[in-house]
Amino acid sequence: MQIKYTQQFLSKLEDIFSESQYVLRYEKGNFNAGYCLLKETHVAVVNKYFTVEGKINALIEILRLIKINPETLSEKNRKLYLELTQTALSL
Repeated sequence: MQIKYTQQFLSKLEDIFSESQYVLRYEKGNFNAGYCLLKETHVAVVNKYFTVEGKINALIEILRLIKINPETLSEKNRKLYLELTQTALSL
């Protein structure tokens, strides 16, 4: 899958989080990987000072680490989620 580093693609990734049980937050912090994942409370925190490209890369990495039930997502978000988690990315 070809990733487009645009604000529109970032919004699509944020939509997946909004339909899942995870809460996505952008905050200031010193995260080693650029994000912090609190699995027990279902919160993902991404460095708010990242560029769009950095935010997209962090969200994709988080989506590959967490378990989301695809059945809870809308059809378009389910398709994108499955593409992101089941295929190798070509950057």
